[in-house]
Amino acid sequence: MIERQHSYQLTSPSALTQVVEWVNLTYPFFCLTTGHQQDYPRGTFPDQILAGNKELTQEDLWKSTKNKLAGIISYDYKNQLEKLSSGNPSLVKVPDLTFFEAELIITFSSEQIQSNLPLPDHLWSGTSSSQTETKVTLQALTTKKNYLETFHRIQDQIVQGNTYEMNYCIAMAGEIQQLQPVAAFFNLMNLSPMPFSALFKANDKYLISASPERFLKKIGSQLIAQPIKGTARRSANTEQDEANKKNLLASEKERAENLMITDLMRNDLSKVSKTGSVEVPELFGLYSFPKVHQMISTVQSQLQDNISLRDIIQASFPMGSMTGAPKIKTMELIDQLENFQRGWFSGSLMLIDETGDFDSSVIIRSIIVDQRQNKLYFGVGSAVTIDADAEAEYEECLLKASAILEVLSGK
Repeated sequence: MIERQHSYQLTSPSALTQVVEWVNLTYPFFCLTTGHQQDYPRGTFPDQILAGNKELTQEDLWKSTKNKLAGIISYDYKNQLEKLSSGNPSLVKVPDLTFFEAELIITFSSEQIQSNLPLPDHLWSGTSSSQTETKVTLQALTTKKNYLETFHRIQDQIVQGNTYEMNYCIAMAGEIQQLQPVAAFFNLMNLSPMPFSALFKANDKYLISASPERFLKKIGSQLIAQPIKGTARRSANTEQDEANKKNLLASEKERAENLMITDLMRNDLSKVSKTGSVEVPELFGLYSFPKVHQMISTVQSQLQDNISLRDIIQASFPMGSMTGAPKIKTMELIDQLENFQRGWFSGSLMLIDETGDFDSSVIIRSIIVDQRQNKLYFGVGSAVTIDADAEAEYEECLLKASAILEVLSGK
């Protein structure tokens, strides 16, 4: 039976915001995604909203489904996959897996919304009632001095042969006086429209995400990974912007970082793929976003027969670009040298369709909010290698945090 689609014209710029606010008030779980029509290899997240009332158990998640699902795999799910732990303080407590089954399915464009269920009439008149003012008190958990000291400790670990590359992350924690997640999301989208943008709600927890990075995409028997390693600042000056882009592509350091993680992802995919099918159709691709240029490589393979979602996650999670190499030893060092539990940050947001195909992002450039506790945090990081410069990597972290800081400043 084909479900009837209900179509609505978007008559004002605030109409989509009103729909999202209504979904937020009506459903305990929802996931809005948008790709902002970005030109991205293998496509972006769809422009859609999924919402539901039913949270899935782990057992339900791993079963085959005939329904659309959305959810988040926390970075700390690694502890269920390997003999690892997370002993650092948790800034917002989240479960390892948070998935729900979609009951409401909305797709949207700049002109129209289509929904599998009828939407209330009042959404199409008037203006948004959202409280857009933001007041947050932020605290950096790592000073620049601490960052530089830890950076050199990581390079000592590289000299000792314990890691080749480590994605070292720092965090900022916030006390919320006033913040409306829907308004904050649209503010972040105005500043930083990314191909894997998302607003996710699970009861009183929210993810506000402007992620540029895909984790994995499955289309039939094909599996695709797209690690990002290599970042350069955008410039308003056209000549300087082009020079920054060329310098990124020519940087031996950035190419070496990217190649290490590309090799790691080739290895991860090979665990569940047919022999000889893992290939790299694009190495060191350069893509430009509002605030940064990024170096992105694409790894793809053909899955072995009878490989499940659980098998794929077991083989590849977390994303190698957020750990480093070798993966397990480097994750042990991350827990020793970072000062916060990553939680949703550097985990993955995943959309699964009725056939079992899926797409997923790496949760970076993202704010994690606990409305009940009036707390939030976000993390930023960069790759530490033997030839990396501590001052430059610290500046890269600040660049990656800039759009989020602008949103949270309330300006």
